[in-house]
Amino acid sequence: MIGIVGKKIGMSQVFLDSGELTAVSLIKAGPCPILQVKDEKNDGYKALQLGFGIKKNVNKPMAGHLKKSKTKSTGRIMEIQVSDPSKYKVGDSIDVNVFANGDKVSVTGFTKGRGFSGGVKRWGWSGGPATHGSMAHRRIGSSGAGSSPGRILKNKTMPGRYGNERVTVKNLQVVKVEKEKNILYLRGAVPGARNSYLIIVKDE
Repeated sequence: MIGIVGKKIGMSQVFLDSGELTAVSLIKAGPCPILQVKDEKNDGYKALQLGFGIKKNVNKPMAGHLKKSKTKSTGRIMEIQVSDPSKYKVGDSIDVNVFANGDKVSVTGFTKGRGFSGGVKRWGWSGGPATHGSMAHRRIGSSGAGSSPGRILKNKTMPGRYGNERVTVKNLQVVKVEKEKNILYLRGAVPGARNSYLIIVKDE
């Protein structure tokens, strides 16, 4: 298993070899320098710590950490679990060349944050009457029995914070790889808004 860190550019459409028009997500992926190689002996798990992008100002502790990999600055640091970390070393770089057309990948990111939302938006409630003086178009309404059990039942859908959740979309197909621009074309949608960071892992 190998992966890369990227940034969502947006969505577009491309024609497949079969002539079918399909929606694709464009992701600026890598190059990602390996900042640290983690193993079970020292860290308790196997993973690669990858950097992506450029940050204008880096504090001294981070500068010291990046110095080992000969990286001056990085905008985002993420980890990707690997089965055999001994194949990699600090200072190496991972780019879109690890992917090819037709590969299946899993994409992990955070969904769009929508703040505090009502039940109609958050859970898809049908809502109340729309006319005849009704004052309960999008209100909660009755939330539970009064005497028995005398409480709101568990798992009752209610208004609350919506979005900004870590989500993984699996089995997405790599339609095209632009190696010169480090751009991946993935068939379908990926979580997050434009310019949000993603982890793209090749499925084994």
